[in-house]
Amino acid sequence: MSEETPQEKEQSKPKVEAKSEERTKAEKLSPKRPVKVEEQGSLWMSRRNFFSRAGWVAFFSFVFSFLIGSLRFMFPRVLFEPSPIFKAGFPDDYPMGSVSTKWVKEQRVWIARSVEGIYAIHAQCTHLGCTPRWLEAENKFKCPCHGSGFTREGVNFEGPAPRPLERVQVTLAEDGQLLINKSIRFLEEKGEWGKPGSILNV
Repeated sequence: MSEETPQEKEQSKPKVEAKSEERTKAEKLSPKRPVKVEEQGSLWMSRRNFFSRAGWVAFFSFVFSFLIGSLRFMFPRVLFEPSPIFKAGFPDDYPMGSVSTKWVKEQRVWIARSVEGIYAIHAQCTHLGCTPRWLEAENKFKCPCHGSGFTREGVNFEGPAPRPLERVQVTLAEDGQLLINKSIRFLEEKGEWGKPGSILNV
């Protein structure tokens, strides 16, 4: 085999260098095509998939909330108020000529006893609905809001109150206790204070 002479080696070097220079220029002129997100596979999802899934999530959220609202409509809210009927102890707990304030805070009712019998007064001023006070020394009910005054029987005699206080039903329960029913009212201006239940003869 014939070996290359030093002159031939020197002549072949420029050819190799020329080829590498041409390749570098070609790479600069034609940069690499950018790789798409789908081809990379490094992200969780593409933008198109994200909006598609977000739309389905919004749709199912709307359907779910609509169903919940429909079910809630089938069960309306009910306010359970306390019973207007309560027992107020035995008649002997109320001496003659007394006005008891024991049930004013809890039931908004005074229980009074006179010669005629036992009666219960609704503790609500007939002017604007304030709660009057029983003044033992003055023997009257006095409203702190606008000065209306009522006798121990509940009759208005001073201030802006247009009518007497209302009485509520009082009867005897099976065990002998006073049974007060606040849902049944008796108005003096309608002549109802003489009806059964407006006063208990004991």
